[in-house]
This record gives sequence, structure tokens and C-alpha cells, in this order.
Amino acid sequence: MTLRTFEQFFKNPRTWKEDLVAVGGDFSVERLLYAYKHGIFPWSEDPIRWYCLDPRAIFDLKRVHFSKTVQRKVKQSKFRISFNEAFLIVMQACSYREKDNTWITPGFIEGYAELHKKGWAHSVEVWNAENVLVGGVYGVAIGKFFAGESMFSFESDAGKVGLFHLFEKLNKSQFELFDTQQLNHVTWQLGAYEIPKLSYLDRLERALGECEPWIIPPLHD
Repeated sequence: MTLRTFEQFFKNPRTWKEDLVAVGGDFSVERLLYAYKHGIFPWSEDPIRWYCLDPRAIFDLKRVHFSKTVQRKVKQSKFRISFNEAFLIVMQACSYREKDNTWITPGFIEGYAELHKKGWAHSVEVWNAENVLVGGVYGVAIGKFFAGESMFSFESDAGKVGLFHLFEKLNKSQFELFDTQQLNHVTWQLGAYEIPKLSYLDRLERALGECEPWIIPPLHD
């Protein structure tokens, strides 16, 4: 695929007034990277629907509100934390819904697994004392921009503990923008807020920089 092909496929979010900017295509690494660099993300499969929401929900990386309970669990080292040890399993766990349908369908998992192999998608894993995966987060990192895709918890607060360590690493790497796409109860409680789409796109452009993959700092340095 060429840049021109993607420019023709996706509506320009800066001038297009609707949230939905394209339908169809695939989950190729090239298409996903083009989309994220232009503020676009997929939200369904069969067909794939691509969105650039207005307003857009983001986190201020230095002002995330973790509860005292979560902070206590972090200080107690209740869980073992790893990065990129089990990306595929984290995605599969995030896709689990007891009652509702999931948007993280097999095409998503296959596409983002390839993105991970190329160094653009990352996971945080949270393991309990029995070395069982009980929480995690995954997302896409380009330059100093991170798109948080999904989080899961099979034990209380495990996902938030993973998110705490993710923010810690992003701040250490001087990230500038954390995209959480749309507000929900959990992200709102953590301090996410909405900004206009054009403001988001301006921030995204600055954060992308030279669009290099993220090299995660060591856990203990």
C-alpha cells in the first residue's frame, strides 16, 4: 500500500465533520500505523469501521488519579509486573466479556499481534503470587504518543496496578500524549478528560516527532 492509497481511503479528520472516517480495509501494520498517526483507530470488524472522535478523551500523563488502595498495592509489590512478555494473552484477556459482545475480535488480535512484532504495540502484564496473569494493559506507541487500547483485571485492581506502572514508564520516557479515545466510568475516575478533535490532532502531531518505536526503560534502573 502507498501513502496515496491511504490518503484516498481515509477521510481527512481535520476537514471531515463525522466521527466515522472510513469503512473496510484491513488490519495491516501499514494501515494501522497510518491511522494512528492521523488520529484514527478501528472500532469494529466485519466490516472494519475507522473513527476519529470529536471530542477525544486523553490523560494528562502527570495527573492520573490512582486510589490509595491501588497505590498501596503498588508499594506492597503485591504483583509482579512485566512488559511485553505475553502480549497475545493480554489481548485475549482484554477481549473476554462475560455478558456483552467484544470489539476485540480475532482480526484485531491478529493485526495488533503483528504490530507488536514490529515494535509498535506493547503490553503490561500483572502476575499474582502464583505467577498467574491477573491483569494487564495494551496499546500502541509511536514517538512520544501512546494510545491505550484496553485493560483487564481478573483480581481486584490488577489492571490499574498495570496502568500505574505503564504511566510510570511513559513519564520516564517523556511521553507527551496518552489517548484513551472515549471517556468511560473507569477512565473518568482516573482523571481522563475530553478535548476538541482539532486540539487533539495538534497535540498528536507534536507528540509523534520522528515516529520511532518506544524502547521501554528497564524495570529496575
